[in-house]
Amino acid sequence: MSTGSRTKAAATPAAKKTSTKTTTKAAAAPTGVKAAAPAKKAAPAKKAPAAEPTSDVTPAFGFTLTADDGSTVKLSDFAGKRVVLYFYPKDDTPGCTRQACAFRDNIDAIRERGAVVLGVSRDSQRAHTNFKNKYDLNFPLLVDPDASVHKAYGAWGLKTNYGKTSEGVLRTTVIIDEEGRIARRFPNVKVDGHADAVLAALDALDG
Repeated sequence: MSTGSRTKAAATPAAKKTSTKTTTKAAAAPTGVKAAAPAKKAAPAKKAPAAEPTSDVTPAFGFTLTADDGSTVKLSDFAGKRVVLYFYPKDDTPGCTRQACAFRDNIDAIRERGAVVLGVSRDSQRAHTNFKNKYDLNFPLLVDPDASVHKAYGAWGLKTNYGKTSEGVLRTTVIIDEEGRIARRFPNVKVDGHADAVLAALDALDG
């Protein structure tokens, strides 16, 4: 055996000994120090709130509003179709953008269920146009400057923000059936998961 081989062989036990000593030292808990508490399990994800069924004779409030492209849109234009009418606070804000993009991404599934989507806010036509173009939204955005349609659908009222109470938009969605009746209502909408909840509600109408 060469001198180099003997040197390498002799080094091996020493390395193991050092490793064992280091492991033993690390395993010993320092005196007076409490062991770390086990990590808490993550809370289960909350399900999106289900829609509230409404009376099958509740008529939807008829309206005529200006759309983002300047056209006039009437509820009666969609007779024989289901309408997902949603009210939101303001164009191009984080929550409203996520909500609009979720409807955009699910528009084919919504249309397959015989429904159209209409977004409504108090923003101007120009703001709607910019918002729609920025995110390639594929459904109309309607202008309700005096909140009269909001109020008719219960999407306007008192709300608390940072401890202050004031009147404003209550994020609300209603599903209007083919007969022009309010079939489902989503009050106090939580943005995340809302599009899925709407799809489930549309499916339930066929059940």
